[in-house]
Amino acid sequence: MNTVLSARNASLAVILVGLVSVAGSALAQEAHEHQHGQATAAVAQLQLDADHKWATDASLRSGMAAIRSAFDADHPAIHAGKETDAQYAALADRIQSQVNSIAANCHLPEEADANLHYVIADLSQGAVLMLGQDPARTRHDGAALVHGALIAYGTYFDDPDWVAEPEMKH
Repeated sequence: MNTVLSARNASLAVILVGLVSVAGSALAQEAHEHQHGQATAAVAQLQLDADHKWATDASLRSGMAAIRSAFDADHPAIHAGKETDAQYAALADRIQSQVNSIAANCHLPEEADANLHYVIADLSQGAVLMLGQDPARTRHDGAALVHGALIAYGTYFDDPDWVAEPEMKH
């Protein structure tokens, strides 16, 4: 089992390394566009399963629900530009903790898993950016990347409890 998880984590690491540089160019788009779910480099590669959403398992649904709940709680402050550095860092930690749990416990068919890696890549990269360690990008860029990943998850994965988010009023 550890060999399978190690191989899976190694595969995820390879995908993430390759996508980090690609995702950087996508972050150059206007923050407002990202805030409202414009596709990022990673999730832009998602595909449906013959016009159907990909299957999910309980572990994935639980982890994504926890990420969504954490993000939704902070989204108004992020949108208003009032999220503090400490709040961004706490949100990033909550997201990365759930991403780690999903990677360790989610068992999807190979093609569904491959597509999930695009969502995971954007969630992880978004969490890294929210920590404020990249001087070329803002914490808000990270939140926008996470937001886009959440929207993409609902579009491409069959999660019966996932509800499309309402548009934020300006």
